[in-house]
Amino acid sequence: MRTKNFEVIIIGGSYAGLSAAMALGRSLRKVLIIDSGLPCNRQTPQSHNFITQDGVPPHQITAIAKEQLLQYKTVDFVNDLALSAEKNKNGFSITTQSGNVVTAQKLIIATGIKDLIPKIKGFEACWGISMIHCPYCHGYEFRNKKTAIMANGERAFHLASLVNNLTDDISILTTAKADFTSEQLVKLKSHRIAVIETEVAGIEHQDGHLQKVLFSNGKKLAFDAIYAGLPFSQNSDIPVSLGCELTEQGYIKVNEFQQTTIAGIYACGDNSTRMRSVAAAVASGNLAGAMVNAELTKEHF
Repeated sequence: MRTKNFEVIIIGGSYAGLSAAMALGRSLRKVLIIDSGLPCNRQTPQSHNFITQDGVPPHQITAIAKEQLLQYKTVDFVNDLALSAEKNKNGFSITTQSGNVVTAQKLIIATGIKDLIPKIKGFEACWGISMIHCPYCHGYEFRNKKTAIMANGERAFHLASLVNNLTDDISILTTAKADFTSEQLVKLKSHRIAVIETEVAGIEHQDGHLQKVLFSNGKKLAFDAIYAGLPFSQNSDIPVSLGCELTEQGYIKVNEFQQTTIAGIYACGDNSTRMRSVAAAVASGNLAGAMVNAELTKEHF
């Protein structure tokens, strides 16, 4: 990497980061994308609910995006890990794992989130394949299948209401005492949705494809898919280290223009929204890139 100074540095080179870079590259902005090559959906066999790319493996979408993006000569892409960042009078400096220090006037954080996988045998191997998070992204492929929802309370009830349109064979696995209101329990019963409070002890699967759930009392139940509402953490410490506020849910706080609470820093993709999909990431990245370009234009025109 010859250039050390850029107009914009984008940390994270998946869908949101690449989309932001394209908006900037088409305006001839000098952009650097730093990406460690570990997207959150790397185990997912197919991406869905994104027009023109429905059913395409995620890595293929990324490969096409990178190939098209790098036709714009002002955009650079490096496989590296951004370790730390500092704000200075001219913008920001980023130090990477390989020892490079690069600077930019503006910063876009597109680092995604990290799912906090429970310590249940077999869970991680199935995550993104048959243990899934989103009916819009994966639900159609498991329509009319025997389905479980591993969550509790409002989160479980919300997922059940969405999944109920896809299959009439649903069980909620709370793995602890159920936390539903009396009205919710009546609604669940009316849709013949079972609530199982027994702790989940393990997942039996074949190459990530769910077969049976093993409970702590020794019983087993067969399922084809499980929706899981997992906690998460930010994939990078850099936003918080720079002073960016997080929401109560743990997302980077942004306004309608993807601006964070720190001047000159924008965020896009899964790290700043509950709308966790390829389409949403691309849209937020496109907006972030356009808004950063608008800010640079205002400052220098």
